[in-house]
Amino acid sequence: MPSGEYDPETVEPKWQDQWVEDDTYAYHGDAVDPNTAFSIDTPPPTVSGSLHWGHVYGSILQDVVARYNRMQGKDVFFPFGYDDNGIASERLTEDELDVRHQDYGRREFQEMCREVTAEYEADFNEKMQGIGVSIDWDQTYQTIEPRVQRISQLSFLELYDQGREYRQRAPAIWCPECETAISQVETEDDEQASHFHDIEFGIADSDDSFVISTTRPELLPACVAVFVHPDDDENQDLVGQEAEVPLFGQTVPILEDERVDLETGTGLVMCCTFGDQTDIEWYQAHDLPLRIAIDESGTMTEVAGEYDGLHASTEAREAIVSDLDDAGVLLDKRAITHTVNVHERCGTGVEFLVKDQWYIKLLDKREEYLEAGRQMDWFPEKMFTRYKNWIEGLQWDWAISRQRSSGIPFPVWYCAECDEPVMADRESLPVDPLSDDPPVDACPECGHGEFVAEDDVFDTWATSSLTPLINAGWDWNEESGELQMERPEIYPFDVRPQGHDIISFWLFHTVVKCYEHTGEVPFDSVMINGMVLDENRVKMSKSLGNIVSPDEVMEKFPVDAARYWAAGSAIGDDLPYQEKGLVAGEKLMRKLWNASKLVEGLADQTPEQPDLKAIDKWLLAELDAEVEFVTEKLENREFSKARDSLRSFFWHTFCDDYLEIAKQRLQEGEDDSAAYTLRTAHATFLKLFAPFLAHITEELWRDMHDAETSVHRADWPEPRGMEADLEAGETAMAVVGALRKYKSDNQLSMNAAVDTVQVYGNITGLEDDISRVMHVESLESLDEEPEIESVVTGIDLDYAQVGPKFGSQVPDIEAGIEAGDYTIEDGVLHVADVELDADLFEVNRERKFMGEGEMLEVDGALVVVQN
Repeated sequence: MPSGEYDPETVEPKWQDQWVEDDTYAYHGDAVDPNTAFSIDTPPPTVSGSLHWGHVYGSILQDVVARYNRMQGKDVFFPFGYDDNGIASERLTEDELDVRHQDYGRREFQEMCREVTAEYEADFNEKMQGIGVSIDWDQTYQTIEPRVQRISQLSFLELYDQGREYRQRAPAIWCPECETAISQVETEDDEQASHFHDIEFGIADSDDSFVISTTRPELLPACVAVFVHPDDDENQDLVGQEAEVPLFGQTVPILEDERVDLETGTGLVMCCTFGDQTDIEWYQAHDLPLRIAIDESGTMTEVAGEYDGLHASTEAREAIVSDLDDAGVLLDKRAITHTVNVHERCGTGVEFLVKDQWYIKLLDKREEYLEAGRQMDWFPEKMFTRYKNWIEGLQWDWAISRQRSSGIPFPVWYCAECDEPVMADRESLPVDPLSDDPPVDACPECGHGEFVAEDDVFDTWATSSLTPLINAGWDWNEESGELQMERPEIYPFDVRPQGHDIISFWLFHTVVKCYEHTGEVPFDSVMINGMVLDENRVKMSKSLGNIVSPDEVMEKFPVDAARYWAAGSAIGDDLPYQEKGLVAGEKLMRKLWNASKLVEGLADQTPEQPDLKAIDKWLLAELDAEVEFVTEKLENREFSKARDSLRSFFWHTFCDDYLEIAKQRLQEGEDDSAAYTLRTAHATFLKLFAPFLAHITEELWRDMHDAETSVHRADWPEPRGMEADLEAGETAMAVVGALRKYKSDNQLSMNAAVDTVQVYGNITGLEDDISRVMHVESLESLDEEPEIESVVTGIDLDYAQVGPKFGSQVPDIEAGIEAGDYTIEDGVLHVADVELDADLFEVNRERKFMGEGEMLEVDGALVVVQN
């Protein structure tokens, strides 16, 4: 029997260890019917630091789904991964060890990364177990481990053979801080302060000039053309002439193009290779020359002449603006705020550089990928719009090569003579071209015998987008010469849970990769959670100093209180971290513990089902409806609605109303009907609460119901089909509530006797229960409504009309009403010798009991108390 106060500091770690020791959450696979498999493609957190409260929040919601489906009899596949390859882990290692990856060989630096990330991954394990997430710890992986490297390289080879990948020397989005190419999905818009510079350009072979406004004067040495809009009548005479670029002296053609923004600046635009996406389009459409003035580190090149070696956006910009001013061609400089495209990881403004990069084709299949998204169920539905908007806004194919040290190598060598790519054999994967030999001795294209190793690595998302295939054991079978899955029963996955901030990163890229490899959509459903905000509804970030760590929370609150809080959001919506939500969880836990002690004290065993009394049938029938409601909401991922309804029903209907009645009956002697109902309802509540309050329900279940089997392996409750007069039960509970309030208002104890109570309302079969629990000596059900009159309690005047119409008579009218010296006949108010039509006043009335005693009005009944 539960005794004393609940001690979460002892109970929670006890069960966390026991669950792992007992393999409570193990996926059985072939041991059971494969049709019962329920698979969750859990997000592998990026190993870039410690787990934050946002990870905890998302993981708890995933766990609610896992626990619910496990209790539904499903064989739940619930893995955990660590995304520990790529730029995030590399920067973590550089910061932790105070090193630069460029100073080490790739293999040596990757070993350093493994050592650093291993410490953080151990901490991840501890924290995930510490919040009671029902992960199968035998199903873990790292995105840098050899098996995953093999799958990632295999994916590359397969897509290459399908013609979905290509290598091209082309403009790429480049981060000068991280010194690597990035994809469109890794950029974001940032509002930044800047300046518009009005710069005078000369016209070749003429004394005439024109003005261009630009925020980036450092790109002047990269200028290759000037553009005019075809509808710009004022500047049409410039088209066909050549412009002279100030300071740098090159002459460039003046062309026309509809992509010129007539609303910005002077309407004349310089095209530089490259300042933005439009520059790239002009470069390709008009076959312009290439002038690269900024290098990989954001430094000016020799094309910039005397500015060579200066940092582009700081030193070079300042020097060029100063020299333009000295030359008399800087006509104006004015402060503005504008949107800058930055690398989402470091916040650095991106550049566009011409590089040899590997790409996955996206743009030719946008409609297919959009249709793939429509085939999945979205929770909530509104999040599909984000997916749709991303696809419709795509401008680039997916650049998957990165110029980093930490990552999975491309399994490619190039002929030193003709640059023909040579791919690794599938049987030899994983490979590292920097240390492994190519699979051939001579180039298959030209016969040359020397090769150059590809030294780029995959974009992190090129690997993490394969998580469904990684978990399903997708691989090349050497014997059959085919691609196979070790666990085909879990693919497609039942649910992909993730945050809304990585729909374009993880979800879209996963759809692309898996769709191309299997021809199937990788998920049946997508569950999108929001972000955790601080108490002021501001997004948590290290820079703002408003991060909440899991350790902080767990020091102050039980884990189950945190789980209760996490389930309090509408799926997809951001959730503020507010301690009052955790306090509410603690209070519920205390209520559940104390109610459980009372139940076991009243009925320590569950008897066989007897003939049930009306009040017991009513409680179990109401519980049937609650089971149906909670089940429906959990199926639809409406966690907060399920949680809040269950809490309210347990706290109010069961504890406040029914439990008090059952307690009275059982304390007066044996009552198998009450005992059976209490124990049955209690077991049902523990099961319903189990996905939310994982630890306390386990403790109570093992102690009171089944010492050998976890509540998390018990069957989910189903309605028993109990028939009862629900209306009578609701009315009876309302009558009990009214009588409690009557006693409280009259400063009577709850055990004080009440002489007579008359009830007008349906309480059929429940009269004895009301009388017993409220100590009513005589309770009578009335067939007719008690005598009630409608009494006028006041008159409200419409002063907006009465004032202008009656003027000085208004005080007399008010006095007559106050004294009750008035009559109302045929809707006309007669007072102070004047008549007021119905539109000039409003009559206030209340119902008044005219009989003996005090009348109480409740939902569905009138109650008369005589004491």
